[in-house]
Formats: sequence, C-alpha cells, structure tokens
Amino acid sequence: MRLATRRTVLATLLTGGVVGAATWVVFFSPVLGVRSIEVTGDVTVPAEQLRQAAGVKLGTPLATVDLGLVEQRVRAVREVESARVDRAWPGTLRVAVVERTAVAVAILGPGRQAVLDRFGVVLKEVAVAPPRLPVLKVQRLAMDDPSTRSALTVLSVLPEDVLRRVSQVRAPSPKSVTLRLIDGRTVVWGDAGRAAEKGRLLTSLMTKPANSYDISSPEVVTVR
Repeated sequence: MRLATRRTVLATLLTGGVVGAATWVVFFSPVLGVRSIEVTGDVTVPAEQLRQAAGVKLGTPLATVDLGLVEQRVRAVREVESARVDRAWPGTLRVAVVERTAVAVAILGPGRQAVLDRFGVVLKEVAVAPPRLPVLKVQRLAMDDPSTRSALTVLSVLPEDVLRRVSQVRAPSPKSVTLRLIDGRTVVWGDAGRAAEKGRLLTSLMTKPANSYDISSPEVVTVR
C-alpha cells in the first residue's frame, strides 16, 4: 500500500473515530446531560412542581430531550397557559412559563365560586371570591359554551383600569354581552367582535357622565 493511501485510510479512521466519539458524548453520555432545569416567568406555581411536570431526569443527554413533549407536559399543569422549552448548552433545560390569569368568578352554589381565566379554565374553587373580579353570569358555564367564551373574551381585552370597575358581566347569548360597573352604570357591549376597539372606545366614553353606554355598534354609540 502506498504511503499516500495509508495516510488517507488513517485520516479516515481518525475522522470516523472523532465523529463517533462526539456522537456518543452528545447523544448517549451524561457528559452533556441535563444538569439543571431552569424555570422562568412570573409564576406562582412552585418551580419544583413544574420541574417534576417536565418529566426529564437529570443526566439525560440534553440533545435527546423532546422539547415539544416537555412543553406539552408543562402545559398540562392547570395554572399554566403556555410554555416554551429550550436547550442552553452545556447542560441546562430552560422552561419559560406564562401562567393563566384570573378574569372572572362564577357562582357554582352556596359557598362555592369558580375562578376562571380567559378561556374558561377553572383555576380554583373558593368560598369567597377574590376582590375586584367581576361575576360571570351565563346560562351554561362551560369552556365550549359560546356565551361563556364571548363574555370572557370581552373581559380579557378590557383595559386594566376599566376591568377594575366591572362588577358583573352577563351573556344570555354570545351576541348580547352586558357589563355592570361597580357604580351601577351599565355597558351594552354586544358580541365579542372588535373587542379591542370597543375597549378603547369605552375608556373614552366613561369620562362622560351617563347611566348607560351602548357600544354594541362602535359606529353608532348611545350614551344615556
């Protein structure tokens, strides 16, 4: 075998060995394994609970972690609205969490009230409602109920200073949402369409003395 050929073969073997070793280190060994799971976000759920929900054992090769599956597991925690999982080499799994925000309460029975997020997810049941959360009144309280979704959509887009003034939201149908303010004034909202636009309009209108505001059609506003 010629010297040049021998060198080529040797170089090939060495390259293959390096690639094989690197592959083993990255995908099979604990050298680049998960050393820590970092939880970020404005969360009230204990970080340890979210780490357990992630279901990733320390030492698992970071490259082999199924990020989508971990996100799915973390989102299964009731208080979590969304989650994003990323790798941070050499050994950190980062879990960024956005928690669900309470927007309303619904009366379930004597001494039983459900705290709801904007999707109708029951965050918890309480005997006494948290302060400043409006009471939701619909015929059928359910995540898939159109009236429930419409009312919660309206609450979720209200400016914070307006939301604090809402004591009750009624939705006998998806197209007839009505707000009652803590000072007794009422707002005929209509359906959830153009909700953001209506929210801005209401903020401006509330500076004018009135007993009721009809913004169901933003082009034709009625103030009484």
